[in-house]
Amino acid sequence: MDQTKLIEKNDEKQKGASLVEYALLVALIAVVCIAAVTTLGTAASSKFSSVAGAINSTGSN
Repeated sequence: MDQTKLIEKNDEKQKGASLVEYALLVALIAVVCIAAVTTLGTAASSKFSSVAGAINSTGSN
């Protein structure tokens, strides 16, 4: 096998490894985003509920 073929084969392996690394990175970012939205959504829902309760109790007086 000549040197050019070895370099091309190594380059293909590197491209495949980079693709897997990028896929894992995108998956990790997606998981972090989902967790953040879930946490913030729960906190926001709780805050809206307490504000709505305060408005209802003020309005009934």
